[in-house]
Amino acid sequence: MRYPTLFAIVSLAFTLSGFGADDYQPGPDSKKQSGVPEGTLTKYSWSNSKIFPDTVRDYWVYVPKQYDGSKPACVFVCQDGQMYSAPLVFDNLIHKKEIPVTIGIFIRPGDKPLKPGEVPRKRPDGRPAPASNRSFEYDTLSDAYARFLLEEILPEVAKKYKLTSNPEGRAIGGSSSGGICAFTVAWQRPDAFRKVFSTVGSFTNIRGGGKYPELVRAAEKKPIRIFMQDGSGDLVNQFGSWPEANKAMHAALKEKNYTVRFEFGDGAHNTKHGTMLFPDAIRFLLGDFKEK
Repeated sequence: MRYPTLFAIVSLAFTLSGFGADDYQPGPDSKKQSGVPEGTLTKYSWSNSKIFPDTVRDYWVYVPKQYDGSKPACVFVCQDGQMYSAPLVFDNLIHKKEIPVTIGIFIRPGDKPLKPGEVPRKRPDGRPAPASNRSFEYDTLSDAYARFLLEEILPEVAKKYKLTSNPEGRAIGGSSSGGICAFTVAWQRPDAFRKVFSTVGSFTNIRGGGKYPELVRAAEKKPIRIFMQDGSGDLVNQFGSWPEANKAMHAALKEKNYTVRFEFGDGAHNTKHGTMLFPDAIRFLLGDFKEK
């Protein structure tokens, strides 16, 4: 089922509210540094999904210069494609040996091609917009997106590169609906992913995400580690309050003694603060990992 109005509201808010009063700036770990080997970033497309049929999407694979195929690399999956200046951060932190060799997989949400005679939706600027599957994939509280990664994308990437199967060496992140999606993947499949980076996460009542604090309290503690970010200028609309939802989520995780770090600032619904925090976040999530 498609929710074009819901998608338009959330996507427009995610795009336009980026013009917040917050002034977070990335640090040196997020910038090109002299003498640091550069990894490669290669674009691919995927149109053979059985989990999300009739969708097409682009994804990018970052491979650090230090990867030589002699042993499996850690994995970082990111929703909505390339975010947080992640390839630059990986270049710098891997060079300094502050995180292990890590392969990044940056995946766009699926688009559904128009059927014959179907009229395309319009973006706010009047350009045609594809029928995005983003909200269905990201906001749904099921194991579907986890299975999409584990049964389709990771095996495809693994045809070229050795990826760790150790869940402690697999991290997943995203912003807004991509943030709740990252948590859902680890929540549903802690046997496969145990490290989560969520910025301005949509733990609100879009597709039931507001239930998560009580689900966390009711369930047995799971072996996952979470780095969260939100800001006082985040969204408040008919789906709920993003700042209050993230505070409630953090409180529930703390009550259950999860390893969680929450950075709450004054930012809006954008990736500015998350981008500034990303180097610290990835050190927090993967910095102590050692392949057995």
